[in-house]
Amino acid sequence: MPSDYNKHKTITRQIMQIKIIFNNTAISGRFLTGWGFSCIIDESILFDAGESEKSLFENMKNMSIDIGKIEEVVISHDHWDHTGGLWELLKRRKGLKVYACPNFSVGFKEKVNNSGGILIEKDTFFEISKDIFVTGEIAGLYKGQHMAEQALVVKTNAGITLITGCAHPGIIKMAENVKKEFPEDKIYLVLGGFHLKNQSKGDTELVAYNLCQLGIKKLAPTHCTGESAIEIFKEKCGEDFIEAKTGQIIDV
Repeated sequence: MPSDYNKHKTITRQIMQIKIIFNNTAISGRFLTGWGFSCIIDESILFDAGESEKSLFENMKNMSIDIGKIEEVVISHDHWDHTGGLWELLKRRKGLKVYACPNFSVGFKEKVNNSGGILIEKDTFFEISKDIFVTGEIAGLYKGQHMAEQALVVKTNAGITLITGCAHPGIIKMAENVKKEFPEDKIYLVLGGFHLKNQSKGDTELVAYNLCQLGIKKLAPTHCTGESAIEIFKEKCGEDFIEAKTGQIIDV
């Protein structure tokens, strides 16, 4: 059991709010959509920044999100469709903390520093705000090459919510890492990209089965999960499936 588990266990907040700022689907036509992902937790912690500054800021405006309240940014991995809006945000909000993985590209790190951000690199699980954690770097593969990625973890009375960008290391692996940190807590929700768009139906069904074996209650797969995979999760989860569309607000 992790040495700081008791700390994690005793400070649980009752509820937090997650707003989906960017995805490839939306609740209405007034939101911009495209490839990538972004959401904000309790108005203050931005997770990923979508594919462009236009889509990020236009959608935040339509959701009445005040960028002046954003305190920290967590980037899951340094692909363009998760960092596109970051650079303009850093220009407008100098001194924002940006949590990255040690093995992100040198170019990404230099751009954060040159844009006025404060780069923080971690390779282990750690808490960034009350009951909000970053997994630290988890190794994965993308097109046969090493891919560093991290996820965000939210702890409330409902349980653990795991938020992923693309889950290149594997959504099961990332969920298992979180369970190691919170061995006595249930995972209430897994939200984000599962990166299954090129997987077979059988492989996707196996992922769904393994997620169920981990005791996860609700799933909200986004963009890179792929339409076919999303339909499989929707069928298997029933009322516990959440369509995480741009403009949607999820209470956890």
